[in-house]
Amino acid sequence: MHATPEQLGPPIVTVIGGGVAGMSASCALAEAGYRVQLVERRGYLGGRASSYLHPGVNEIIDNCQHVLFGCCTNLIGFYRRIGVEKKIHWTKEMTMIEPGGQRSKLGPSPLPAPLHGLPKLISAHAFTRADKLALARAFRAMMSPIPADSTESLSAWLIRNNQTPGAIERFWRLVIASALNADLDTIAVPYAAKVIRELFMNSAQAGAMGMSSVPLSELYGSAKSFLEEHGATVHLNTNVESADWDEEVSQWTVNTRAGTLVSDFLIIALPFEAMQKLLPHMPPAQHGEELARKVDRFEHWPICSVHLWFDREITDLPHAVLLDREIHWMYNKTVLQPWRKFKGSYLELVQSASRKFAALERQQAIDQALSELAEFFPAIKEANLEKAALVKEVRATFGVPPGIDSVRPPSASPWPNCLLAGDWVATGWPSTMESAARSGHLAADALCTSKIEDCRFLEPDLKPKGLMRWLSGTG
Repeated sequence: MHATPEQLGPPIVTVIGGGVAGMSASCALAEAGYRVQLVERRGYLGGRASSYLHPGVNEIIDNCQHVLFGCCTNLIGFYRRIGVEKKIHWTKEMTMIEPGGQRSKLGPSPLPAPLHGLPKLISAHAFTRADKLALARAFRAMMSPIPADSTESLSAWLIRNNQTPGAIERFWRLVIASALNADLDTIAVPYAAKVIRELFMNSAQAGAMGMSSVPLSELYGSAKSFLEEHGATVHLNTNVESADWDEEVSQWTVNTRAGTLVSDFLIIALPFEAMQKLLPHMPPAQHGEELARKVDRFEHWPICSVHLWFDREITDLPHAVLLDREIHWMYNKTVLQPWRKFKGSYLELVQSASRKFAALERQQAIDQALSELAEFFPAIKEANLEKAALVKEVRATFGVPPGIDSVRPPSASPWPNCLLAGDWVATGWPSTMESAARSGHLAADALCTSKIEDCRFLEPDLKPKGLMRWLSGTG
């Protein structure tokens, strides 16, 4: 005779996938009293947000620079839960640099939202008067609701709203398309509008940018400690091969190469491509084929990063946006991560949404990055490059083309006692760490029962401030 979950104690939850989605769900449920089993095929937690010792340069590097913003309430809530919120370097200013070195700064002023960014936009040398007027028109247009099922691409919307070439190239393509990691003609307008409202209009707090001051694997290693302190077990280097549902006893059996795990609930927190591989090994379900068809609609977009170590200081800027070139973002790891104590400069250059750059050979990519970087920072010409590394994250994000929301599944799955999580499920956010953390909290909320109190994990959105409280209809 099988014992019931009530006889055995708090329900057992198996979470498949140790990325941000799986960690956020696991930590929330463990804190609430559930017995959690987190399974991860790699030897560390973090998924695509991780770091490792690069053998070619003998340095710990992140697989790609990850950023968050003040509006990322669920990611920040997750950081607060595991005690790493103070390991984030925050800034409210964005420095844009033109080839030749001329700089412009975007950031907040004392004016109320959504006007707080207007003074610095007006004074920005990077945009002509026509560009600024075009951007102002676009921001105003995006105040109006945009249907979630809009089939218009951002590229078409920009043309229809009379955006200038300068506004398109130096703002929409560089800042917005880069943030969404896709080409303008493959971005759904509602997602672009969400980025505009959250980062530039709702409040100065919402648009503040944060970067980890420690390697990502160290940041997320705290989740493992948190889980173990709350009675959870973390199974690393454990590959899930299949899962079976026993209707008679209402239990899941997860089959791994190391053995089996039995639980009352299952959360599948995998990237969409890993979900594709697992689906044929799940029990038959009425809507299983429908989920498989939805997953097949997702597409990857790459992000590349070039890591450069110089023998001297190149710049004291912590980060910058680089205009009119293939390299988009510069992150000064010497400033952002002072624990490294590197005597010269360690810079990470990030290139988003370009399959062309991702196709370059290692030395080609490094040479191009060096050549372009010298156009922004003259000190490069006098410096010696001590070592370099190229990292290609070919599965960095999923695309957000028009119509993508119709195939993003909810937390509910086709199977009983099983929830879905991952940045690709229906969170209302693009492919970000916030979407992943939000999906984990949504799955935990859906799983939670009245047997355990205090089971509401989804963090509320930041409320618009200033005039935006009335303009957004929340005042």
